[in-house]
Amino acid sequence: MNRKFNTLYPLAFILAVGPIDTGCGSSDEIVSPPERWVLTMSDEFDGAEDTRPNPEIWTYDVGGDGWGNGQLEYNTARIENVSLDGQGHLRIVAREESYMGNDYTSGRIKTQGLFDQKYGRFEARIQLPEGQGLWPAFWMLGANVDEVPWPGCGEIDVMEYQGQRPKRVFGSLHGPGYSGGESISGDFELDGDETFADDFHVFAVNWDPGRIVFSVDGEVYHSVNSSSVPGDWVFDHEFFVILNLAVGGTLGGPVGPDTVFPAEVLVDYVRVFERAQ
Repeated sequence: MNRKFNTLYPLAFILAVGPIDTGCGSSDEIVSPPERWVLTMSDEFDGAEDTRPNPEIWTYDVGGDGWGNGQLEYNTARIENVSLDGQGHLRIVAREESYMGNDYTSGRIKTQGLFDQKYGRFEARIQLPEGQGLWPAFWMLGANVDEVPWPGCGEIDVMEYQGQRPKRVFGSLHGPGYSGGESISGDFELDGDETFADDFHVFAVNWDPGRIVFSVDGEVYHSVNSSSVPGDWVFDHEFFVILNLAVGGTLGGPVGPDTVFPAEVLVDYVRVFERAQ
């Protein structure tokens, strides 16, 4: 499925961008990318406070079994955990509360079954929370995950973050032979005293045949070619988008005594583009 949504612009909208690095195709041939992008999906999260995100784009992962990573939260579809803030943002809120046998609640939304795309630019403008044990992410899974279990379906982590390291984010690829702790990752760290909890930042990947490039605020910090992965390149089919705020887990770590709840991720927008033909 590859439904195209655009909540702000007509589908003919074209965004001009600056020069883009030449990519490497799946057979290692050189690709000369066009210099323009066409918007295929956007959510600007406009709407009244305490309303749900657009149900034509987003659905929910609900549960609290650890999600394969030892996460501590129960992800719900409640307004208390996922809602618009009335100021043009989506908020995903982690709360310290007893719920369905878990000590925390939070939210995890996805476009699975509603929107997916192969290749293009995927970006979101996000402000992140600070605190030991908070683990927010903007990521993608292969749309074939129900037929080809992870990591064979592929995973693209556009942005992951540990609340105890508020100046640093990282981007990763997971596939057969390079998943979990063996993922192919790069990290980006802010200069000076600024942290990712202080303001919004744009996290993006440019995804072409045989190449995926990661950036923060337009600055490229990590690039992976198909020829460099230690296993199969599983990034030549449609992927869907996920936004979540985990608590604890293998990457988040134990919740610190000074971590403040409720903790929230604010998302200003999510936008997806494809290269103009």
